[in-house]
Amino acid sequence: MKILVISDEESKLYWDFYKPGTFDGIDLIISCGDLSPHYLSFIATFAHAPVLYVNGNHDGKPEAPVPEGCICIEDKIYKFNGIRILGLGGSMRYKDGPNMFSQREMRSRVRKLKFRLWRSKGIDILVTHSPAYKLGDGEDLPHTGFAVFNELLDKYSPKYFLHGHVHLNYGSKFHRITKYKDTTIINGYIKHLFEY
Repeated sequence: MKILVISDEESKLYWDFYKPGTFDGIDLIISCGDLSPHYLSFIATFAHAPVLYVNGNHDGKPEAPVPEGCICIEDKIYKFNGIRILGLGGSMRYKDGPNMFSQREMRSRVRKLKFRLWRSKGIDILVTHSPAYKLGDGEDLPHTGFAVFNELLDKYSPKYFLHGHVHLNYGSKFHRITKYKDTTIINGYIKHLFEY
């Protein structure tokens, strides 16, 4: 199964220079946040695959439309072809905003999912906007990762952890793909296609 992960900046290939057939062969598209709802709706219109998304720290402005044809997986375990996908958007709270959380607030969101995680017998893909703490995050408060994501990785060992927020052009210490125990971590900045 081919999965396209997108995040943070719109790809010109998928918007400005779009050509029919661009999304052929892609089975699932997952947005890790901070993308224009118009961009996501455009992709959902031309792709023959579901478009799942979580919110980034710059999403959720009252005047912004909801991306049409897309599926929000915030605080949900979404099942696609037997794959269990958990979505937890947002970043560390560094100012007022609808998708910003303290470590404690993110931990509370995860705690509320305890029964659903038990019922689904874990997860296969964790989708977030921010990275996990000390796993590809930044040193400044806005780009610090959430420690509870590390706990999810340790407890459920998902096959993949997809996130955005930390742009790969921030410096050479940030990598597209890293490994943590049995989990492959993918930074979805702009776009990355992988085979599940």
